[in-house]
Amino acid sequence: MSVEATTERVLRLLGLLQRRSSWTAAELAAELGVTDRSVRRDVERLRALGYPVHAAAGVGGGYRLGAGTRLPPLLLDDDEAIATAVSLRMASGGTVAGAGEAALRALSKLDQVMPPRLRAEVRAVHGATETLVDPGIEIDAEVLVTLARACRDAVRVRFRYAARGGEERERTVEPVRMVATARRWYLMAWDADRGDWRTFRLDRMRDVTATTWHFRPREHPDPVAYVQRSVTAAPYRHLARVRVHAPPDRVREMVPPQVGRVEDDRDGWCVLIVGGDDLDWLAMRIAMLGPAAEVLEPPELRDAAARLGRRLAAMAG
Repeated sequence: MSVEATTERVLRLLGLLQRRSSWTAAELAAELGVTDRSVRRDVERLRALGYPVHAAAGVGGGYRLGAGTRLPPLLLDDDEAIATAVSLRMASGGTVAGAGEAALRALSKLDQVMPPRLRAEVRAVHGATETLVDPGIEIDAEVLVTLARACRDAVRVRFRYAARGGEERERTVEPVRMVATARRWYLMAWDADRGDWRTFRLDRMRDVTATTWHFRPREHPDPVAYVQRSVTAAPYRHLARVRVHAPPDRVREMVPPQVGRVEDDRDGWCVLIVGGDDLDWLAMRIAMLGPAAEVLEPPELRDAAARLGRRLAAMAG
């Protein structure tokens, strides 16, 4: 067999190993149309090139691609290449500090070797897409990496945290999960000093350090639901509960999860929980949703709705 054919087969083997977590020798041989012995030789060729291919003997054993000391080249199919390139283009203008430059370098490498037909598809998607990014919420990529590793390794994290008034205090937490909304990044963690679950905005953290203190993971609320409750209620002076005459899914389409949360109710109604610092603003935003609504609490929101109605009536008159 020629060198070219052998190289092509080895690349096909690499693609198979990257596609699935584990393969038996028989499965790989069937996919490649070769013998088990050829598969073993090709696996050795990949190892010589720096790919950490692990083998397990016995029933249920097989080959799998592991993590090595350096990042070897990856093989991407057409859909994966397009998705990666589009993601890198979006990351080049995203909210993670330093990611833009790194994303552009990676994108230039991918664009250089991408077939023209795929490059055209990526540029078509990018040309038809605009991204609105708040320049005030850029997150240090090193903070993301530190917190992600701490969540994975179950180690405590120490940092200085700025309250809404600007006062900074040192906090020690047991991190569980990071949650990204359309505008901000949050960390859900157990606050070791206060003995309770807390939500922290990443853009308010300073001097984030992972300690060597390992903790035993404890039972915790659903991170997404917990963060949503925190960001729609805790930061605001007023918390409104309004029964809306519309199906829950319809209201969820109109109200972003970082703005309010929607709970199922009865007979085609749902309950919207939304926070705000100004009751007049809350009344206007709820009225702009369109469907009929009934204020459950606070009573002061009814007064604000009445004031809004009088102003609108005066404008119309």
